Amino acid sequence: MDYDVKDIKLADAGKLKIEWAEATMPVLRLIRKRFKRQQPLKGVRVTACLHVTTETANLAITLKAGGADVRLCASNPLSTQDEIAAALVQHEGIPTFAIKGEDNATYYRHIESAIAHRPHLSMDDGADVVSHLHSKRKDLLRNVIGGTEETTTGVIRLRSMAEKKVLKFPVISVNDADTKHMFDNRYGTGQSTMDGIIRATNRLICGSVFVVAGYGWCGRGIAMRAKGMGADVVVTEVDPLKALEAVMDGYRVMPMEEAAPIGDFFVTVTGNLKVIRGEHFAKMKDGAIVCNSGHFNVELDIPALEKLAKKRKVVRDGVEQFTYKNGNRVSLLGEGRLVNLATAEGHPSSVMDMSFANQALAAEYIVKNYKMLEKKVYPVPAAIDKEISRLKLAGMGVNIDKLTKEQEKYLASWEMGT
Repeated sequence: MDYDVKDIKLADAGKLKIEWAEATMPVLRLIRKRFKRQQPLKGVRVTACLHVTTETANLAITLKAGGADVRLCASNPLSTQDEIAAALVQHEGIPTFAIKGEDNATYYRHIESAIAHRPHLSMDDGADVVSHLHSKRKDLLRNVIGGTEETTTGVIRLRSMAEKKVLKFPVISVNDADTKHMFDNRYGTGQSTMDGIIRATNRLICGSVFVVAGYGWCGRGIAMRAKGMGADVVVTEVDPLKALEAVMDGYRVMPMEEAAPIGDFFVTVTGNLKVIRGEHFAKMKDGAIVCNSGHFNVELDIPALEKLAKKRKVVRDGVEQFTYKNGNRVSLLGEGRLVNLATAEGHPSSVMDMSFANQALAAEYIVKNYKMLEKKVYPVPAAIDKEISRLKLAGMGVNIDKLTKEQEKYLASWEMGT
């Protein structure tokens, strides 16, 4: 079997971690049981470009149980858990191409290896496989019946492709499912981002000024957790509606230019580039800590930070300190990449349970319906979202009310007034 991992001897340690995560992924477990019985993905070749973590491993195992021929590569050079990659190869027979810290050339070589089996389905976190197929390997496009996309940044890229009429197959935006963005983005990113910052720095959050750039679902989650830990949270935004929401949620809102001199911690979660630029870095006070929790490491203008510094050094694992000519020091976490994966372990498995349930069921939906789908970005069907919610509640042992016949009739009628 073709694969490229750091050390295959790490496989046993990885297997234990995969099993630990699986214990709090009841929805995916139920889907896997059905997939194994019904084989809805039999003979379907799937290239998955995702963060190679314990939760992703459970998704890959589920897809394989459904009959898919799965190949996996990393969607970020710093997010791979090497023991998980080894375990997928050794214990699950899933060709995996991922090494934590791989360089850019290796990253794209791994994508090439992952698409070498001529995929029918792409499964992306950031749209790198879709982009690669459309730019470098157009010869493989004729095999592809559809794809799924996990994250906001990827959806932005795909919608741009669809609007420009260059997207060659339908893609389901798993990111936009309510059971994904309302939970994974808010609760998962909120907790795991704080986890990454604290693991990397061991700094106290309470009493600090904590700047969150972007108040989407991820920004909401991070702001909520920082506030809960005692920080004075500042939000920066370009969208007036989201800025207003942040004000109403109790946060200070201001431009980054005003936030830069007062912040102790800075986190970007916008999906855009150069959110914190040279003019902002120049104003930061001594000891400021900067990181990114958006998908790509473009939200921080790192070249501008490098120009400002007279010297730089790695002071802790995942922490690089830049010293200015005036003596001020600014620390960058995880090379500006996803801090929750670069310096921690990513989202808790109970949250990813819903996200990856969406991935598995979206793949099944495409296989069943691709002939009727256009070459554009689709939302996750509402029926899938609702079913995942039902399964998650059942897995948590939570019961809810049901409408009575009278209530159903009332909601369906227009005759009954006040």
